[in-house]
Amino acid sequence: MVLPFYVDEEARNKMKRGRSKRQSFTPSEGRNKRHRSVTPAYVQTGSIASQRPTEETWGSLPHHVVLHIFQHLSLVDRARASSVCRRWNDVFHIPDLWRRFEFELNQPATSYLRSTHPDLIQQIIKRHAQHLQYVSFKVDSCTESAEAACNILSQLVNCTIKTLGLISTARPSFMDVSQSHFVSALTVVFVNSKSLSSIKIDDTPVDDPSLKVLVANNSETLKLLKMSSCPHVSPAGILCVADQCHGLRELALNYHLLSDELLLALSSEKHVHLEHLRIDVVSENPGQTQFHTIKKSSWDALIRHSPQVNIVMYFFLYEEEFEPFFCEETPVTHLYFGRAVSKDMLGRIGLNCPRLVELVVCANGLEPLDEELIRIAERCKSLTAIGLGECEVTCSGFMEFVKMCGDRLSQLSIMEEVLIPDNTYNIDQIHSEVSKHLGRIWFPDMMPTW
Repeated sequence: MVLPFYVDEEARNKMKRGRSKRQSFTPSEGRNKRHRSVTPAYVQTGSIASQRPTEETWGSLPHHVVLHIFQHLSLVDRARASSVCRRWNDVFHIPDLWRRFEFELNQPATSYLRSTHPDLIQQIIKRHAQHLQYVSFKVDSCTESAEAACNILSQLVNCTIKTLGLISTARPSFMDVSQSHFVSALTVVFVNSKSLSSIKIDDTPVDDPSLKVLVANNSETLKLLKMSSCPHVSPAGILCVADQCHGLRELALNYHLLSDELLLALSSEKHVHLEHLRIDVVSENPGQTQFHTIKKSSWDALIRHSPQVNIVMYFFLYEEEFEPFFCEETPVTHLYFGRAVSKDMLGRIGLNCPRLVELVVCANGLEPLDEELIRIAERCKSLTAIGLGECEVTCSGFMEFVKMCGDRLSQLSIMEEVLIPDNTYNIDQIHSEVSKHLGRIWFPDMMPTW
């Protein structure tokens, strides 16, 4: 009988002793039932006559061999294997196997996703909390799942966590948890770890005071912070992080937290070179959100300090809300438009985004974008990827664009309905002509690939 992996060792031993008393067999039968290795080992004692075969069982494998096997097994398979013998059960609890763990918390009534067994969670907290270093929580949309994650976090008092990720597979999840409950649980980890290097807490009720606790205990180790859609954090709160965490290399946040002061703090001599800055520009209510403008001098300071930084911007705005953006040169490298964007806006991108590497436009309207694409090809010399969805481009205009930058395009995703046949090219000709300039076989997409 294979015992459940969450049964503790004392109970396991009692059950095994009881089972052994009920069984009776002769020594010869026992020997026949043992698992022998395919190739017997020999013990060298100095003479050939003294060489005798020794029995090797699965339970006699060295710890490091079993450990290597366990590292390639899923948690469930690892737990089942730990029931083979006491030696394998000992390996099951070796700290190296518990450095990285993902808690999956889902409600059976609302989710088909698997969930980490509650007894296993308690075993981890009891025996391996101090070994955890790379921890993530994946929860469904139910508030109960997010609350369960907070309860686990509040018990990790003897941990040395290095990376922490809170992942909601669907909203609202953490946002429906009491803010005081969430902040209290998160503070436990912030205070006790003291070596956090990576934190992903998007869509959570984290606030300014909890960020101050994070900074007070982990300022020298923090390298990555992702906190998009955190409405309780203010520009002052994120500025505190940038001022104190000089090793920060990656930062993700909403546009309302971006400020000139933040960019200047990230550009100070004490700060390491920033590698990745992601900015989500989101509007839920058209016409009711006011967006501020970032000075060109602040962007310039960041680029002088971190010339290789990737600046990624995701836009989910309505057409009338784009006015404050790209009126001056902006060092953005990756642009994604999730809603319709005007011809005027795309024209400004061609004029003021010379560092642009990737551009994705999901929708535009019924006016051809020939001039805008050609301008982008002319001025954005680093452009290597472009995707166009519900837009319109004449076949001739598209071919002109490809001729200008096709040799550097590694990704060209254009929906077939985007292309408008004209007197020069039709859809069938476009396929072969574009392929020539790209140096590889190319076809228009039948569905979006981004």
